Amino acid sequence: MRAVVVGGGLGGIAAALRLSGQGYAVTLCERGPRLGGKMNQWRTDGYVFDTGPSLITMPHVFRELFAAAGAQLDDHIELMRVEPFADYVFPDGKRFAYGPSLPGWIRTLERLESGGAEGFFRFMALGARLFHLSSATFLRRPMNAPPDGAVLRAMRHMPLRRAWGNYHRAVSAHFSSPYLVQLFDRFPTYVGSSPYACPATLSVIPYLEYAFGGWHIRGGLYRLIEALTTLGAERGVEFRCNTPVARIERQGGRVRAVTLENGETLPAEVVVVNADASWRNALLGKANAPKLREQDRSLSGAVILLALNRKLPELGHHTVYFSSDYPKEFGELFDARRFPEDPTVYVNKPTHSDLSMAPDGGECLFIMANAPAVGAAGWDDAATSAARTRMMARLRASGFPDITDAIAAERMITPADLERDYAMPGGVIYGTHSHGWRRAFLRPPNKDRRVRGLYFVGGSSHPGGGTPTVLLSAKITSELVRQYE
Repeated sequence: MRAVVVGGGLGGIAAALRLSGQGYAVTLCERGPRLGGKMNQWRTDGYVFDTGPSLITMPHVFRELFAAAGAQLDDHIELMRVEPFADYVFPDGKRFAYGPSLPGWIRTLERLESGGAEGFFRFMALGARLFHLSSATFLRRPMNAPPDGAVLRAMRHMPLRRAWGNYHRAVSAHFSSPYLVQLFDRFPTYVGSSPYACPATLSVIPYLEYAFGGWHIRGGLYRLIEALTTLGAERGVEFRCNTPVARIERQGGRVRAVTLENGETLPAEVVVVNADASWRNALLGKANAPKLREQDRSLSGAVILLALNRKLPELGHHTVYFSSDYPKEFGELFDARRFPEDPTVYVNKPTHSDLSMAPDGGECLFIMANAPAVGAAGWDDAATSAARTRMMARLRASGFPDITDAIAAERMITPADLERDYAMPGGVIYGTHSHGWRRAFLRPPNKDRRVRGLYFVGGSSHPGGGTPTVLLSAKITSELVRQYE
């Protein structure tokens, strides 16, 4: 049996590795020059930058993938726990470190909250119940699968209050401090969504970080891609870069082959698409281009990569510099579809924990702000320059050190770059946003409903975005292939 994987992002690589273990002869076709998709890397003069995800959680999901391939994760990559999770800096100058394992975290809560830590632990308990429920249902099973015993047992964890309304209102019900409300309102951006429009069930996201920690990979997160592709090659997967797919061929209601843009045909009984789910009709020859309406798109991002020739000892691994008006910022992002006047800015300094990523005496900075997924249409040179100016203005206003004379190299990545390099409509990162129940829980399925042998994997498909969730998507997809093919 032959399988072709269309797209070499994390989900596609994980699916290829699993299908190889099921006995398939697997060919993975990546349109770009490098594997990894949005989980990628930029190197310059001894500096190493991750250009996509900068933190992983739920490390057991990663270990399980390596085990499924007959390997041990620790033999291939080194996980490094990041503590605290992040430093948070607010417009009025207030700042504190967030990390439940920190000795002073409870004292911080007691200073900020009149009720002490009670609200925090109630919020984590809500997330815990949602996690136990979703582990047996949403994160484990394909959409529309009939309930089994594990699902019925999990229903006892179903929260009866707070989980079924609006996320921001649920946060506000647990915290009185505006600082903590803003801190926990940030978590829906992990899946490209607004805290003011998504359901409260996304409170599982801060719980996952609390329960499983935040982790860095020594040498950068791209080491994961390198390790998985090495395993795949050893197990017979053929990885082909610079190999764009033109269409998926069908006969008698099922896939038969994949035709490349160069005219070559790859026969296949199974095709797994690791591209945005909106590519389905275009790949089947039913449309000229993918269609994902702007109002349905999750967030994109604007990223500045800075190589510094001096150290910044005052800066931790992760720091978030909040905007002065959070509701206005999300209104600009989702309603006006424009880059915010005053963006919240996230700064990742991996060299705080991992000195291997820069030359001696140097630092790597990954600086990111959320942006609307409008692609090249909204990101000309002037817009790119304006976004950089606003991001650096927020950092300066928040007390960020002056680094102008220390910049040894710089690169900026915009939604236009993500659209071009990864074939993501508008530069969208997570497919559709999670606003409302339908968007949050009825994502495109892993098995095509009409074409036999056609499957989907990745952040835009069930169960959604985020590196561990993408790996769970690959597991669900491979199990569906085992069941139906």
